[in-house]
Amino acid sequence: MNSKIPGLHHVTAIASDPQRNLDFYVGVLGLRFVKRTVNFDDPGSYHFYFGDNRGTPGTILTFFPWPGARRGIRGTGQVEATAFAISPDSVGYWLERLKQEHVAAEKTSPRFHQDVIRFADPDGLLIELIASDSLPQVEPWPDSPIPQEHAIRGFHSVSAALEGYERTARLLTDSFGYRLVEESGNRFRFASQDDSAPGRIIDLLCLPDTAMGRVAAGSVHHIAFRAKDEAEQLQWRAHLVERGYNVTPVIDRTYFHSIYFREPGGVLFEIATEPPGFTLDEKLAELGTHLRLPLWMESARSQIEQILPPIQVPTRAR
Repeated sequence: MNSKIPGLHHVTAIASDPQRNLDFYVGVLGLRFVKRTVNFDDPGSYHFYFGDNRGTPGTILTFFPWPGARRGIRGTGQVEATAFAISPDSVGYWLERLKQEHVAAEKTSPRFHQDVIRFADPDGLLIELIASDSLPQVEPWPDSPIPQEHAIRGFHSVSAALEGYERTARLLTDSFGYRLVEESGNRFRFASQDDSAPGRIIDLLCLPDTAMGRVAAGSVHHIAFRAKDEAEQLQWRAHLVERGYNVTPVIDRTYFHSIYFREPGGVLFEIATEPPGFTLDEKLAELGTHLRLPLWMESARSQIEQILPPIQVPTRAR
């Protein structure tokens, strides 16, 4: 492959209560509610997308909120933590804000010389805010409850918990074009060659004495990497098949096209196209304000709307 992966496209996790999920990520963390749609494989449930002002690839955290979903079990074969980038000048602000919002958060020991704030969302999903001197260029949401100078600036990284890291590392370096940039104890940090891309870092945690995790509420379902277009995505599919991976056919997710495969440690990886993006069916100012359905589900809209629980997007004032 001549192309290299620049970084994450999105991270998808599982939640339980849809309203509680909305209140936390919009009202507390100040992300924009970019898209309200449904799980294409389970149209009786929502699929929420949160991100920067336009849902720039590398800023997008998505959720399948399944009311009553059981809590997942942390372990290997899954993403242990999802990290967002913030300004080094914002660490104090976020510690105070999370305290005011009754979110139990701690400032951990610096990781590779960067301050880390660690906490869990209402379903137990581990979230980190990492102070970075090289913040990616994203588009902050102007109506966020967070002052723009303290706003979350897209993904910093994800940490994958694995029984052993070598085969996953080989996929990242030999195929994706990442390089090993730091290591400390059982943590190995890999970064893409695009220094300006949001979500360009993935940490591999080698945990040979830890049991396999169970993905459910409070767990990451999969992580998606970026391809610039459909042609490049097809090249990635051919490359991965040649390397012995079982890769899905291209799947139309309306706002991007996707292929999926399991990396050697068991984490579900996706490669998603950057276009067409979230303004495909809504104007920028209206993102997230209406339930959007793929064309093949429009005939069932009334039934779907009756099944979905009512939600209210938090207002700016809190």
